[in-house]
Amino acid sequence: MSFDNRSVDPAAQEMLVHARDLGAKTVWDRHDEMQPLCGFGDLGLCCDVCYMGPCRIDPFGERSQVGACGADAHLIVARNLARTVACGAAAHSDHGREVVEALRNATVIANPEKLKMLAEEWGVAVDHRALAARMASQFGSQEGPLIPLLRAPEEQRRRWEKMGITPRGIDREIVELLHRTHHGVESDPVALLRGAMRAALADGWGGSMIATDVQDVLFGGPQAIRSQANLGVLEERQVNILVHGHEPILSEMIVAVSRDEDLLALARQAGAEGINIAGICCTANEILMRQGMPVAGNYLHQELALLTGAVDLMVVDVQCVMPSLPQVAACHHTKIVTTSSKAHMPGAEQMAFDAHNPKQTARAIVKSAIEAFSRRDPSRVNIPRHKMDLVAGFTNENLPLYLGGRFRAGYRPLIDAVAAGRIRGIVGVVGCNTPRVAQDSNHLALVRCLLAQDVLVVQTGCSAIASAKFGLLRPEAALEYAGPGLQEVCAAVGIPPVLHVGSCVDNSRILSVCVALVAEGGMGGDLSELPIAAAAPEAMSEKAITIGLYAVASGIFTAFTPAPRIAGSSVVRKYLEEDVEKETGGKFLFASNMDDAAKGILAHLDAKRKALKLAPRALTTYVPATGLKSLGCGQAQKHSQERVPEA
Repeated sequence: MSFDNRSVDPAAQEMLVHARDLGAKTVWDRHDEMQPLCGFGDLGLCCDVCYMGPCRIDPFGERSQVGACGADAHLIVARNLARTVACGAAAHSDHGREVVEALRNATVIANPEKLKMLAEEWGVAVDHRALAARMASQFGSQEGPLIPLLRAPEEQRRRWEKMGITPRGIDREIVELLHRTHHGVESDPVALLRGAMRAALADGWGGSMIATDVQDVLFGGPQAIRSQANLGVLEERQVNILVHGHEPILSEMIVAVSRDEDLLALARQAGAEGINIAGICCTANEILMRQGMPVAGNYLHQELALLTGAVDLMVVDVQCVMPSLPQVAACHHTKIVTTSSKAHMPGAEQMAFDAHNPKQTARAIVKSAIEAFSRRDPSRVNIPRHKMDLVAGFTNENLPLYLGGRFRAGYRPLIDAVAAGRIRGIVGVVGCNTPRVAQDSNHLALVRCLLAQDVLVVQTGCSAIASAKFGLLRPEAALEYAGPGLQEVCAAVGIPPVLHVGSCVDNSRILSVCVALVAEGGMGGDLSELPIAAAAPEAMSEKAITIGLYAVASGIFTAFTPAPRIAGSSVVRKYLEEDVEKETGGKFLFASNMDDAAKGILAHLDAKRKALKLAPRALTTYVPATGLKSLGCGQAQKHSQERVPEA
C-alpha cells in the first residue's frame, strides 16, 4: 500500500508503514473511517444552537429552507462561522493572557531593551509588573481601542472605525460575538460577519500581538539561527524529550535544565549519551528560534514521532494536541505528560505547571524522561533517517539588520527591491496540516511556485516547518528555487527565500512588517495598497479561520484552503470573497487547489504594483503548481530531503 496520498514527506511515509506493522491507528486512519463526511456539516448548513433541532437546511431545496426558529441558510452559516472565529480568537488570546501572567511573576527578564520600548509605548514605568498589569487590562477593557491597535496605519484604523469593528477589549469582543450567535439574537448574517471581524482583530492586534511581545521580553528576541528539522533529529543513544503545544514558558525551562550537569550525569547513569530536546508544532518554533533546538515535525507528525520508539517523553500543553497520543504512545515505553490546568488527557500523567517555580516542574519532567529511557527497547527503535538544515528566527525587529546591515538597518532595501521589480511582492504563508490533503503538499506547491515567480515568502507555524523539512529555509534554496530577481536579493544579503518568523501567534510579526513598510514610505498609505498577500494552504483549526479573518480585516488578500464551511450560503461567500474588499481593502480567495491560489495571488500582486506605478518587470511564465512532480511551478525536487548515513 502506498502512503504518498497521505503525506509527501518520506519520513512520514516510512512511519505510516511502521504504524501499519505495529497495528497502530493514526489520524489518517481515523479520518478514513469517518468517510463519507456529513454533507450538511461540510456546507455549514447544520444548526445546533438550540434544542429544537439540530436543524439542517437542504441545499437542493427539497426540504424546509429555514430551521425551526426561522433561521435561513445564510444566518446558520454565518452563525457557525462566527462561533468558530470566537473559539479561535479565545485560544490565541488566552495564550496571551497566560504569558502576561508569567511576565507579572517573572524574576528574570531576558530582554530589558524590549521591556523599555514596550513600557514607553504602553505609558507605564519601566517595570515588568507595571507593564503586565497594563496589558492584562486589555482583556477586560470595555471601551477601547486596544493599545496595540494604534500601531496600525491611520487609514486602516479609519476603515475599522467606519465599519464599527474597532476592538474595545479582547474578552468583550469574544463574549459579545458568542452572545450574538445565541438563539434569538443576531439575525443579519452580514452584521454577524462584521462582529466576527471585530473579535478576530482583537486576537490579531490584541491577544496574539501581546503574546509575541511578552515572549520576546521574557525569553529574548529571536535571532537568525541554524538548526535541523524532521524525525531524523531524534537520537538513538540519547534521552529524547518532545515538547508539543503552544505556550513556551515551560518548554524554555525544559531546554535550560536539560543542560544541568546533575541531570546529564543522571542520564549517563541510565545509559544515555545525553539529553535531546526537540519540538512538535508551534512550541517547536518557539524553542527553535530562540534556542536552536531541532524540530521533529509539524501537526501531523505528533503521532508518527511516538511510533519511532525513540521518544521517551512527550510533554504537552494546549492547542493542536491530539487526544489519541496516550493510545499511540502505548505501542512503546513513551510517557505523555500534560502540564496545563486547562488540558487534561485520560491516559496521560498530569504534572501541574508551577508558574512560580517553573524550574522545579521542568526538572521533574526531565527526570521522568530519563527514567523512561531506562525502559526503552533499542530493538524496537525505528527513526527515519531524514532531516534537513534550516535557518530560522527572523522578526520584524531583526529583519532590517539582515536587509540593510548594521550601519544602514531598515526596510528601505526591501522596498527598493520591490519597487525595482526584483521582488514581485511579499506573501505570508501560514497554517496547519490536515489529513484532507497529502501532508505538506499544498504548502510546498504554493511556496515553490511563489519563489519561482520572484515572491519573497514569510512563514509561521506548521507551514514554516513544512518548508523547513524540504530545504526551503536554507540560504542555498534561493539558487535552487527562486526566480532571478529574488535570487539576486537573497544572494546579496545572504537570507533564505523563505523567512521563518515564528509560531502561529507570531503572525503578528507579519502584521508588524507590513506596518513598517507603510511607515517607511514609498509603497502606499495602508496595508491594502501594498503588493502583499497571505495564504493558508492546509487550514485545519478554528484558529486558522480567525487568523484568515483578521488578515482580511487588516486589508490583506488571503487565499484559504480548504474553504471554511460556508458553501451553503451565497450571501456569506459573496461578502467574504467580494463585498468585504470595499470595506476593509482585503478579501478571501477560497481556492480548491494551489494552481488557483497561486494565480489569484500573483494577479493580486501585479494589480497592486500597477496601482502603485511600480517599475514593470519581466514576468516569468506561469507553470501549474499541482501534482507532486511539478511542485513549485514545475521545478524538480532538487533537495527533497537529506538522507543521513546509517550509524
